Amino acid sequence: MALTKENVLKALRHVDDPDIKQDLVTLNMIQDIEIEGNKLSFTVMLTTPACPLKEVIKNDCLKAIETHIGEDIEVSILMSSDVTSTRDNAPLLPGVKNIIAVASGKGGVGKSTVTANLAVALAQSGASVGIIDADIYGPSMPTMFNCEHEQPGIRKEGDKNLIIPIEQYGVKLISIGFLTPAENAVVWRGPMASSALKQFIGDTDWGDLDYLLIDLPPGTSDIHLTMVQTVPVTGAVLVTTPQKVAIADAQKGLQMFTQAQINVPVLGVVENMAYFTPEELPDNKYYIFGQGGGKRMAEKFDVPFLGEVPLVQGIREAGDIGYPAVMQNSVSGEAFQVLAQNVAQRVAIRNANKAETKKVELNV
Repeated sequence: MALTKENVLKALRHVDDPDIKQDLVTLNMIQDIEIEGNKLSFTVMLTTPACPLKEVIKNDCLKAIETHIGEDIEVSILMSSDVTSTRDNAPLLPGVKNIIAVASGKGGVGKSTVTANLAVALAQSGASVGIIDADIYGPSMPTMFNCEHEQPGIRKEGDKNLIIPIEQYGVKLISIGFLTPAENAVVWRGPMASSALKQFIGDTDWGDLDYLLIDLPPGTSDIHLTMVQTVPVTGAVLVTTPQKVAIADAQKGLQMFTQAQINVPVLGVVENMAYFTPEELPDNKYYIFGQGGGKRMAEKFDVPFLGEVPLVQGIREAGDIGYPAVMQNSVSGEAFQVLAQNVAQRVAIRNANKAETKKVELNV
């Protein structure tokens, strides 16, 4: 078969995106085809820079060209990305492609640790990422990102003052912890906390982001309702530990998102502290909180299981010194990288198969 643009597209119609189950040409993922003699170059535009199947797709493209056009073609493939979104023309946060809620049923399961490491891992992949620390009464992000003493700037835009988020490790951050002394308790009624979240969403200069993660407080509260009433949420990630009491509470969080009047897609379940691994014995696993609780919960509610994160001393130490574990070459760092790939994958699948989540109208 002759080496022409038409034949290249015809050959690449035999390559499917493994997640979306459609061919790359139909999905408009093949761009910038250039032919010079027997040399062919083109770009594959992935749905996320954190795509876990990048090499699979690239090899499938090479095989398709070899099979359907010829073996003597010199092929150069650039793997790029353009994160997908269902939030076109969103009036609030128009530059933010995906809003991801990170939630848990109970406190102490490591939800904020998961949020911080997930954000940094996505940023390391090349995505633009932000975090809203919506845990107004127990903000963790300033400590976890080693910027407790930073203060956001203010930028005037017309009659409005916009908060400029702190940026650390490639992630934009806003938290009540930047605005109040660390040793002071935030003693606010629910409406005041909800008002702070609305400000973090609407009065912060987020710019263009691929992913904005909202680190929610434990439980199901005013903050959760304010979030879903203020912005359409792309999807929710549920964090739990394996033991029964944590799973029982996490199920309530999951059911909140899936009830008809809220209807936020659940991207999946993360099992944190899945097992204890001594750093000097990385192959040893001790299931001190039970085994497989998060996975069974995901199966029960027919939602994806996004992965296990081990209980490793280094994760705690990394959080305390403000240097997220995913930035280190370790068992835990690898677990968070895999988690980020899986979350990005589920967002891409959700955006391909489901309509935009609507803002919630609740009179409660």
